[in-house]
Amino acid sequence: MPKAEMPSGALNLLILRVLRSGSLHGYAIAQRIHALSSEVLNVEEGALYPALQRISLRGWVTSEWGISETSRKVRFYRLTSAGRKQLEAELSEYGRVHEAIQAVLRTA
Repeated sequence: MPKAEMPSGALNLLILRVLRSGSLHGYAIAQRIHALSSEVLNVEEGALYPALQRISLRGWVTSEWGISETSRKVRFYRLTSAGRKQLEAELSEYGRVHEAIQAVLRTA
C-alpha cells in the first residue's frame, strides 16, 4: 500500500497530542504516532525536528537533554500549559473541519 500523506497542519496537532501523555524524545514521538495510527502515518525526521523547533519557539513545548532507553543522549520534549491550550484549540478546529467535510460527503 502506498504511504499516506500527512494532511497539512496535522503534524503539530499530532505531536502536541502525543506529548499530552508525557515527555518523549523525537524518535519516540515519531514511533508513537506511527503505532497509534495503525502504522499508516510515517513521520519523517525532515518534518519532525523542524516542527518540534517551531512549536518550541512558540512556547508550546519545552525540552531538556536526557538519556534514552538505548543509553543515547537525546532531547526530551514536554508539553507546556500554553501547549495544552493550543492542543485544545487545534482539536476544536480539527473537529469543526472534520464535521464540515463529513457534511459534504454525506450530502453531495
